[in-house]
Amino acid sequence: MENYPEHELLQDGQASSAGTSLSPAEIEALVAERFGRKPYCLVEDWLIFHVDEPPESLAKVRAMGLQTMFLYSHCVTYDSQGRFPPGGWVRSTLCKSFDGVCLFETRNTVYALVGKGREMTASLKTIFGLC
Repeated sequence: MENYPEHELLQDGQASSAGTSLSPAEIEALVAERFGRKPYCLVEDWLIFHVDEPPESLAKVRAMGLQTMFLYSHCVTYDSQGRFPPGGWVRSTLCKSFDGVCLFETRNTVYALVGKGREMTASLKTIFGLC
C-alpha cells in the first residue's frame, strides 16, 4: 500500500495541548500588548507541526531566526485583516516565536490558539499535503 501523507497524521506521537480560553476581546488586548499592531488570527481545532527533516535542513531554518514549526488550523474564527474567512482553514509559514501556550507568531501574523489542539512531528511532505 502506498504511504500517503495523511497516514502520518494517524500515527502515535500526537500530544494534546491546551490553547487559551480567553475571550476574543482579551486575546486582542494580549496580542496588542505583546505584538503591537501585527495582524492576528483566532484559530480553533489546531495542530502544531514540529518539522521532521534532516538536521542540516533544520539548522538552516534556525540560522534565519525561525523555529522549525508550522501551524495548521481546521477553523479560523477571526482574522484581523479579513484574509481568511471564518470557518476556513489556514496553514502558517514557519514559526518566529511560540509562547508554548497560545500565541504562535510567524513573520506576518500572530495566531491565537483557542481551545484544545494537538502537537506532532511530521515531514514537510505531510505538512504541505494538507489543504
